[in-house]
Amino acid sequence: MSSAAASAPAARLPPALFAVTVFASAALVFMVEPMVAKLVLPMLGGSPSVWNTSLAFFQIALLAGYAYAHALQRIRSVRTQAIVHMAAVVLAGLVLPLRIDQLFGPPSSEHPALWLLGVLLVSIGAPFAVLSATAPLVQAWHARTVAVEEGREPYVLYAASNLGSLLALLAYPILVEPLVTVKAQTAGWSLGYAAFGLLLAGLAVACARAPDLTGPTHVDPAAPKVAWKDRLTWVALAAIPSSLMLGVTTHLTTDVASAPFLWVAPLALYLLTFVVAFQAKPAISSNTTLLLQAATVAACASLLPFRLTAFPLQLAVHLAAFFFTALMCHQALVARRPAPARLTEFYLWMSAGGVVGGAFNAFLAPVIFDNVWEYPLVLALACLVRPWGLDTPIRGRTWALIALGLFCGLATPVLLGVAPPALAAHPMFGKFTNLQVIDVAGKALLGVASVTAFLLRRRGLFFCVVIAVLSMGASAAADRVNTKESWRSFFGVVRESETRADPLGGRVKMLAHGTTLHGAQAAAPAWRCHPLVYYTPNTPIGQVITAKEAELASLRIGAVGLGTGSVAAYVRPGDHLTFFEIDPLVIRISTDPRHFSYTTECAKGRVDYVVGDARLTLAGQPQGVFDVLLIDAFSSDAVPAHLLTVEAVRGYLGHLTPDGIVILHLSNRNLDLNGPAQAVAKAAGGYALIQHYEPKTYAFWDSAEDAVIIGKSPAAIARFAHDKRWSPTDPTRARPWTDDYTNLVGALWRRLKERWTWLPG
Repeated sequence: MSSAAASAPAARLPPALFAVTVFASAALVFMVEPMVAKLVLPMLGGSPSVWNTSLAFFQIALLAGYAYAHALQRIRSVRTQAIVHMAAVVLAGLVLPLRIDQLFGPPSSEHPALWLLGVLLVSIGAPFAVLSATAPLVQAWHARTVAVEEGREPYVLYAASNLGSLLALLAYPILVEPLVTVKAQTAGWSLGYAAFGLLLAGLAVACARAPDLTGPTHVDPAAPKVAWKDRLTWVALAAIPSSLMLGVTTHLTTDVASAPFLWVAPLALYLLTFVVAFQAKPAISSNTTLLLQAATVAACASLLPFRLTAFPLQLAVHLAAFFFTALMCHQALVARRPAPARLTEFYLWMSAGGVVGGAFNAFLAPVIFDNVWEYPLVLALACLVRPWGLDTPIRGRTWALIALGLFCGLATPVLLGVAPPALAAHPMFGKFTNLQVIDVAGKALLGVASVTAFLLRRRGLFFCVVIAVLSMGASAAADRVNTKESWRSFFGVVRESETRADPLGGRVKMLAHGTTLHGAQAAAPAWRCHPLVYYTPNTPIGQVITAKEAELASLRIGAVGLGTGSVAAYVRPGDHLTFFEIDPLVIRISTDPRHFSYTTECAKGRVDYVVGDARLTLAGQPQGVFDVLLIDAFSSDAVPAHLLTVEAVRGYLGHLTPDGIVILHLSNRNLDLNGPAQAVAKAAGGYALIQHYEPKTYAFWDSAEDAVIIGKSPAAIARFAHDKRWSPTDPTRARPWTDDYTNLVGALWRRLKERWTWLPG
């Protein structure tokens, strides 16, 4: 065949058709990720692990799709490949319209990850894998029709693929989630899948009509073979960003909300690094990446344990460090890419690396670590990707910087452990509090270590060591609480710590989930059964329970969220308290007298437990039985928005006695939940009051608290309506949340406006 004849088919296949097809498949893939995770989130209590496990599943499905694409290349005819792939698209579409399949029944609190993987497999696994396979397949076809004949680089299409993914991800939290109901989202995605099928069919027909595409594959038998060292390098360079993406997502979502608008940010930046790295002329050079990666990682390592730092600063530092570290790895990956003849194999191993990184965070780390150590660990190890500078001799200045960085990092925990008691006894420092002196000194050492690490940026090995030591020093500086024990489950990290509180007779044990305090108990016998923090008699929760105790000889109480079990201190003989708790680990801790004894020692009546998500387990309870129903699941870590919808509150009211009260405990550092709660109360048909409680003194462990109470009738809340501490609600402050609509972005924005009044709106 003449060269002119050979080039004719390429002319009939516009390169734009390949780009549009790849773009569409990628957009559908990454639009469905947050959409499906949002669908399953209410079934597992809003835990951030839902997203991590979902993302690990999607990476496994992506690997399956890439493996299928690689295997399909064994078929010599592109026409036959197109026919097979179109058949796969049609067969995978039989599971649509998009929905959560009920084959595996209700979720399991004992094995939530396995349940979630099974549900995702049958609900979206096949369409996701087929869509994922489209990008490498179409690129391979492009290499055999356009790229090979015209000398164009098919890897550039990977940038187009990731651009489609990025735009879809950004569209979801900005446009789709706030403006479109869940039912409309799933229906729209299903229609989008059908439209994609038509687009792919057009490309397949165009390929099938090109007579020379039925000939031998363009893979050059003489192309260099790929060594196993290269394959393992591809895996490692892909695994690091994948692991960091889940690590930074967990860190950010633990103390705000497990919601698509926060999931999307790290994943969008992850995709953006692919777009930049695979560009023919990258917008950010590798030298610039290395410089900014060193600066942002040094800042991130020093700030990472300080979780009470202003959220916007945390967000900026963590996302910047993640972005430049992922970009550094992906640019190194692209620099090691093989010839186009090995294109599908390259993507297969790169996808395997993504699975390794995701599986490490989602499945292995929760088993081997009792805290979220995988994030700082991988962040430090990623620095080994930097050039080591072994081609130049190590001079005295370098050794001095290494010694200074190590000294400052190691001196911080020593300073914090030894200096406080010594300074407290010294007459010169006695007038200062320990924290004032030690915090300044410790943070100064961390600052010096950060600068030192940055100056060592051209020596990747030494930079990695100093960053690791800096991370350990920062952890010691940030954790000023005496942590006694730490546990980890699918639902998060739980810590028992201890401090002294002299007005309470000495030691107080505390239970925290992430950085949020979920209860405390004094060790002194005189105070042991006195509920503390959010549950003291002065708080809104305490006010309602004590008022109902004065009215009724026996109470039926339900409490969503167990914590230390502080509410059990109110249980009198004849009362019955049921805790609804999704995490079996929390039940084991709170019912073990070695840790907390509210439920075993202080409760005088019956206390029992229902394990599982509260929406699902409450639905199985009798109607009209609870005198008080406390919904205490919004304090800060992974807000389960599905417990604060019109449908949820309507269900709570159905479980109340005629004079019963629902208490929504809405205290939250980062989200303003008061507006949606007030709107939801009215939309659900209830009558509500609100209280913003500020204790007169914190000496006896009273805590500030926001609460909304709801009754079935005005009479149910009449007693509290005459109490000046309670105020009428304003249901116009926000749009009520429903199972089809939540707006956590708006809740975050309102909280930020409270702190920074200069913000618009």
